[in-house]
Amino acid sequence: MDAVSTVVTGSLVLAEAGHNDMVWGHLAVRDPDGRGVWMKAPGWGLDEVEPDRVVLVHWDGTSPHGKVHIEYPIHTEIMKARPEVTVTIHTHASSVNAFSALGVPLRPLSHDATVFAEHGLPRYTATANLVRTAELGRALADDLGQARACLMPQHGLVAVGTDVAHAVMTTILLSRACEIQLTAQAAGELQHWTDDEEAVEKGRFVWADSQLQAGWRYWTRRIPGTAAVTG
Repeated sequence: MDAVSTVVTGSLVLAEAGHNDMVWGHLAVRDPDGRGVWMKAPGWGLDEVEPDRVVLVHWDGTSPHGKVHIEYPIHTEIMKARPEVTVTIHTHASSVNAFSALGVPLRPLSHDATVFAEHGLPRYTATANLVRTAELGRALADDLGQARACLMPQHGLVAVGTDVAHAVMTTILLSRACEIQLTAQAAGELQHWTDDEEAVEKGRFVWADSQLQAGWRYWTRRIPGTAAVTG
């Protein structure tokens, strides 16, 4: 897929997976020519993204296509800091926001959380407000470090990937893992979870590239007209 098609398909999958928040939240794809990132235009929901609603955002936030999301620095600053990352995602998943408010570690209660075992799940600390400046974007990139995702307490999450499958699946797995832990903690004190060493090993096996791609293909099959163009 080209960059525009990737933004469209990734956005539709995120919406299908429950990450829509009216017109907020966004996925960005690194421009293959190094000019910046491609994102949906502001004012559209993830479920409404079409090719003509995707815009190029230069590294400085300007665009030849008009207005851009105010939080574009989330994407541009992470991609500047992580050259291997080609897709970044920011959503306001309810389960992630609720979990973040507890201030507790994410435990591998199921397969889902083991994807974060190797690099951890950091928290963004600079602000709970909008990430609207390069400085705040750099702070987010610093807190993210080499991890796959970062909690943004009172705000949402950011997730990254070397391709759209990795980034989208990481986002979906994080919201699922948070929901599972919230459910368990609502019933009582946590008693059992996979230990750190086994969680890392399990994560590498259960969420190998082939399995992340399989999960991605499943989600694209739920979006009419997209499965055939995912490659």
